[in-house]
Amino acid sequence: MSHTLPDAPANGTQKAGLTWNDDGQAVEVAFDGVTLLKYTYVATDEQNESPRPFFHPLRTRGGDVVTAYRPHDHTWHKGIAWSLPHLGPDNFWGGPSYRRGKDYQWLPNNGAMRHQHTTTEADDAGTFTFAHSLQWITQQGALVVEEERSFTAVPGEDAESWTLVFETAMTNVSGADIHIGSPTTEGRENAGYGGLFWRGPRAFTGGTILGPGGATGEELRGKRAPWLAFVGQHDETCRFSTIVMVDDPSTGHPQPEWFARSEPFPCMGPAPFFSEEVLFTAGSTLRFRYAVVIADGTSDAGRATGLADRAAGLLKETAGQ
Repeated sequence: MSHTLPDAPANGTQKAGLTWNDDGQAVEVAFDGVTLLKYTYVATDEQNESPRPFFHPLRTRGGDVVTAYRPHDHTWHKGIAWSLPHLGPDNFWGGPSYRRGKDYQWLPNNGAMRHQHTTTEADDAGTFTFAHSLQWITQQGALVVEEERSFTAVPGEDAESWTLVFETAMTNVSGADIHIGSPTTEGRENAGYGGLFWRGPRAFTGGTILGPGGATGEELRGKRAPWLAFVGQHDETCRFSTIVMVDDPSTGHPQPEWFARSEPFPCMGPAPFFSEEVLFTAGSTLRFRYAVVIADGTSDAGRATGLADRAAGLLKETAGQ
């Protein structure tokens, strides 16, 4: 079903002009005629790719795509997705599982996140919110997690950026405690991926990773920081784009460690289970919240910091809404 929110009066340089379409499997959201996101919430991927909702494509306001879907090197990478490789013995990331002393192994443990029901909301400022419930089902058919998830698409203060706010609340309904970890907690050094994970276009390979205080490069992998950014250049248009991911400290978790790579492929994400397992007790709820800024153009340390600061302000303003 298609929906249109008529243009609202200009607010500075910001202009509403929101449209969205939901076909019962995926929702697409556009601002000013540019489709900025598609969120597939009923995934039909193969079981060994851990079917789960994902964002792809994601575009800048200028129309450049900043995500990759099923890249040949890791077909279970899906744009931006909430993915956990070590939820106890189960894999909700996709692909093989890392086991201490045994390297990666294909195991019958790839679970799936199954959509239950949705709600949507839009306002006159051009902000769109989508919320839904999910059940996490192991490959053997056991229900282990019930999740309430939402995302909000917010147009930027200018015509060169917009922000995706992602929020999840996961409840352990397995009846037992679960340890959430990563390949690093299983013994693989500096490979603590898991959480909200972005896979960038192959053209972004060799791009620039930026962190607070002017820090750059893959040495930021495994470091704690409130945000991280990636700058890449597109094929065809030869334009640049900037992705900034910002953690919401109001959830009460420690500042996240980050998984980020520029080679052999571009990826980035706050990894809350990077180096230490987290005990997910039976019946408890874990909450995480992030902002992802998607901006046209290249960024130096100053611009990346400014985008991160604005996103952090947005998280603070909208906390609890």
